[in-house]
Amino acid sequence: MDIVKLSTDWAKAEIFSGKIVWLFSLIFIVTAIGFWYFGKTATAKAFVWPLLVAGLFLIAVGAGLFFSNQPRIARFEKEYHQNPQAFVQQEIQRTTESQKQLTLVFRILPVIIIIAALIILLLPDSPNWRAICITLIAAVAFLMFVDSNTDSRNAAYHSLLVASKH
Repeated sequence: MDIVKLSTDWAKAEIFSGKIVWLFSLIFIVTAIGFWYFGKTATAKAFVWPLLVAGLFLIAVGAGLFFSNQPRIARFEKEYHQNPQAFVQQEIQRTTESQKQLTLVFRILPVIIIIAALIILLLPDSPNWRAICITLIAAVAFLMFVDSNTDSRNAAYHSLLVASKH
């Protein structure tokens, strides 16, 4: 098993996820501009700021994925050739920590969706709160989709690293 190729492929997939997040951030921002320009109702106008903020937040998330993984690709081969066992052990520890963080994320994000849905139900005559909550639900659901792919990829990478150790 080529550990360097496995690690590089994993990092490239994370970078691709970052680009997908950027694409969705662009969709959120363009939608905000569309509501600002074409929106005539109070509800349409209420979506402008929540969509813009969510779009900017997603840009930051995508940048985190991209800029944290891009430098790793160059370092993987160097670190592996310096000390293969240490490299594999370091990656196993990193993926174990990622699995713990993703488990926490999958507990928190559904709670955010539930709270936002309850706010929509409890404040039905408020276009601003409705727009904020709908945008929040859309952004969080999208992040759960991306994180579910990250979780699956991380688990597969982790199990291959553990198997290569034996």
